[in-house]
Amino acid sequence: MGFSADMYVMFAWKTPLLGKGKYKRKETEMAKGKSTVFFCQNCGYESSKWLGQCPGCKEWNTMVEEPAAGKGSGGAGKGLSGQRAAAPVSLKQVDLREEERMTTRIAELDRVLGGGIVPGSLTLVGGDPGIGKSTLLLQVCRHMAADGRKLLYISGEESLQQIKMRANRLGEFSDQLLLLCETNLETVEQTIRKVQPAVAVIDSIQTMYREEISSAPGSVSQVRESTNVLMQLAKGLGVSIMIVGHVTKEGTVAGPRVLEHMVDTVLYFEGDRHASYRILRGVKNRFGSTNEIGVFEMKEEGLAEVDNASEFMLSGKPEGASGSVVSCSMEGTRPILLEIQALVCHSNFGIPRRQATGMDLNRLNLLMAVLEKRLNLQMSDCDAYVNLAGGMRIAEPAIDLGVAMAAASSFKNRAIDDRTIAFGEIGLSGEVRGVSQASQRVAEAAKLGFTTCVLPAVNVEQIRAKEGIRLIGVKTVRDAIDLI
Repeated sequence: MGFSADMYVMFAWKTPLLGKGKYKRKETEMAKGKSTVFFCQNCGYESSKWLGQCPGCKEWNTMVEEPAAGKGSGGAGKGLSGQRAAAPVSLKQVDLREEERMTTRIAELDRVLGGGIVPGSLTLVGGDPGIGKSTLLLQVCRHMAADGRKLLYISGEESLQQIKMRANRLGEFSDQLLLLCETNLETVEQTIRKVQPAVAVIDSIQTMYREEISSAPGSVSQVRESTNVLMQLAKGLGVSIMIVGHVTKEGTVAGPRVLEHMVDTVLYFEGDRHASYRILRGVKNRFGSTNEIGVFEMKEEGLAEVDNASEFMLSGKPEGASGSVVSCSMEGTRPILLEIQALVCHSNFGIPRRQATGMDLNRLNLLMAVLEKRLNLQMSDCDAYVNLAGGMRIAEPAIDLGVAMAAASSFKNRAIDDRTIAFGEIGLSGEVRGVSQASQRVAEAAKLGFTTCVLPAVNVEQIRAKEGIRLIGVKTVRDAIDLI
């Protein structure tokens, strides 16, 4: 079929227009593509293109695409109070005065915070869903409102009726506690500026959103922007803000890692939600020591403090059982006694199984290799299971001696005296190295009625004799195993 002259003219006339329209659509799509950037979910690194490995934290497959923030977001060019940045001053001109902390009347929480809540601080409380974060903060509001302070509880997950139902289980509340159910960040900001509370609780940061940012609530952009606005409110108005953050399956707060860098204090609520105990751990604290812990017990009327954590952890310890040894770990400035359970038995498979609960599995393999090499205990064909009773997770090497004695006790099927405690770090040569704060560990053991303490020989010379407890210093792991 041939083309007529009219058809040829029409085709030649329309073709350039189709081409121009095609190029125009491509240019529009490219312009739209520039409005999105890639963020690292782990550290918050920003890139204009997708990368397999983040250049900031070196993690793989953590880059996600999200719309870029508008020019007006983030408070660029402004100070913490929302005004233009002040001029620099000399260090000698800075007036240093002691900030009066606000007590929460919860001793375990005050210990982790370093003595109470600092005015104008930004605190992040992270934990698994259902662990008790909202219950703990609602109890804080109850106690502080009873002291006459004005508090504002902002919830983006629950209605007012749901909060009231939980509050009825905790007890009577003062009129100083105000409730607000809102997820719009601008409304939250206006309310905080209007009410001017002493403490504001945001539950949770993953539900807050800003309309200028088109990404969904809980995304990297929304979480980072929301935290930045709350930080400006806390520092500018002197309002203490406590943020609730959900954690991922890896145990870190969902969102960019920069969230933890922006806040003043990071607290993690740990524990099995099906068990009664809860552990509040301070990971970061600009106003106090880190690695402090608080122990709570979940009851019908809320979270109750556990005054003697060591006694609580040792409750239910079997008597006269092999593979059970009590050791001591330091959590900040607090010694905690815990039971180490070990089960060593011959394996029916070619590759023995090793499992550790509450401690590093690689550390367990190292200690078993030391026992086999230095003491000729043939454990290479044995399954080994180690459990720290009570749900504690310990990374301190001071429990090495307790783990080694528990494994040898189970392997030889010989029980260790129930009133004996052991702690110390084990090296690859089988030597037992000294640990810090040994005097506090021995004092805690003597207070709970232990009569024998096996510890590094280096630390024995630094400890004064304690009445009622016998100190046995060991230089090698063989000396400790010979006591069994």
